[in-house]
Amino acid sequence: MKILVTGGAGFIGSAVVRLAIAQGHEVMNLDALTYASCLDNVASVCDSARYHFVKADIRDRAALDDIFEKFSPTVVMHLAAESHVDRSIDGPADFIEVNITGTFNMLEAARTYWVKQGRPESFRFHHISTDEVFGSLSDDPNEKFTERTPYDPRSPYSASKASSDHLVRAWYETYDLPVILTNCSNNYGPFHFPEKLVPLIILNALAGKQLPIYGNGLNVRDWLFVEDHATALLLAVEKGTIGRSYNIGGENERSNFEIVKLLCKILDEKRPKVKGCYADQIEFVTDRPGHDARYAINPRRIYEELGWRPSVTVEDGMAKTVQWYLDNEQWWTALRQRQGVGERLGLSMST
Repeated sequence: MKILVTGGAGFIGSAVVRLAIAQGHEVMNLDALTYASCLDNVASVCDSARYHFVKADIRDRAALDDIFEKFSPTVVMHLAAESHVDRSIDGPADFIEVNITGTFNMLEAARTYWVKQGRPESFRFHHISTDEVFGSLSDDPNEKFTERTPYDPRSPYSASKASSDHLVRAWYETYDLPVILTNCSNNYGPFHFPEKLVPLIILNALAGKQLPIYGNGLNVRDWLFVEDHATALLLAVEKGTIGRSYNIGGENERSNFEIVKLLCKILDEKRPKVKGCYADQIEFVTDRPGHDARYAINPRRIYEELGWRPSVTVEDGMAKTVQWYLDNEQWWTALRQRQGVGERLGLSMST
């Protein structure tokens, strides 16, 4: 396949790029190189003759048309997005412009190109989204998100992603654009940008700083190792049914408090402190506004139709992740200097 990946210098996007190159595909990495992007994420494949990069913004329709014309992709994997919930609370405008308007531009550029090429049956537009569009679950372990769960977004971020999902479905129903959608649970793993929970806890622990846990720490997420997710995404775009959506989960439900304690335990083993343990640094802080209580995915459809299952347990995945951060200090040191990284965001209630 010739794959146009948007957001390929980001966390999940770079995992997709690295795996796609490893599988023998040709890849065009389209990324605006915003604060959360890093070309070091794809350094391991950048010398491949099948890897290409273009700096472009999905809000720039003319640039998108030019890229489609020159690269002639057979597949689009659309991952470019503003993704940090706390930042969406403080500044929702960027999330509306990138996640909604940017997705509209991608759909229109893809549709124009697809029609011009004679509507090839092999073409696919794969939109990658989040389980946060479904809102919040109760604590009933039998209740999980399915592909038929009604949308109920609670933050500017999740609302913007829900809007983009609806646009993609509308372009399928109205224009017959061959689309596939996936909604994933919480990703973690190597190259995770330092403002997110798992890397933030690891790096704060190593620096002797506070390990902040929002509210009572009982908010539950389903944790998905990013390399498992990348495998599922490439499988979905290659073998998924057009017009179908697939939920991708790690089957690893844990509360935020449990995750922080697990990370502390792993660090105690891998890099013990001179005195005490890392859990001594845990502090409960003011909760995020509108913090969803629980996410959990029922991934039965992708299991049964495509044969995908997660391969990494949360214990093994977190251990791999901690070791990666211990081994790659140069990578995260530079990113920690970027604006707002490591700071408490998402408490702005101004209008």
